[in-house]
Amino acid sequence: MQPETLMLYKLIILYILDRVDFPMTNSQLANFITDREYTTFFNVQQVLADLVDDGFISIDQKRNASYYRITADGHETLSFFYKNISRNIRDDIDMYLSEQQYALREESSNIADYHELGKGEYLVELKVMERNTTVIEMHLTVPSRENAETICRNWRKKNADIYAYVLNSLLGEPDTTLS
Repeated sequence: MQPETLMLYKLIILYILDRVDFPMTNSQLANFITDREYTTFFNVQQVLADLVDDGFISIDQKRNASYYRITADGHETLSFFYKNISRNIRDDIDMYLSEQQYALREESSNIADYHELGKGEYLVELKVMERNTTVIEMHLTVPSRENAETICRNWRKKNADIYAYVLNSLLGEPDTTLS
């Protein structure tokens, strides 16, 4: 890969992460770049690894996803080289983020993970984040990996209903049934 091309891909990722106030997953970043045929999936993975190694982005690993955020060094670097991203690419990114921001934030804000505590016991960690603030967080101990995986899968679909149920129950609201 040519150094100029590599630098452009790095700047595109930094620009995307600079424009959002939530972490983005590996797949969200890769899908944007590959769907527009800027480069291949493998190049995106190399660029992400380079940006992490250089300290321009940070990574938070969860079981099924990697979450990326721009760092202070990444902001500073982007400010120096911002103009190396063409106006068309910046406009494309801005339009995409404007149209998809809610869906991207929703996907990144609902965290479900688990790990084994001991033989036959798993800790499930569930969380909803809103602008770097934890809205709800729960830790459940379950007897099997299958239970843990099912809970994680369902959390993504039902977290808003669960949050409303818990809040209403604790506030003593009359209708606290989950649908």
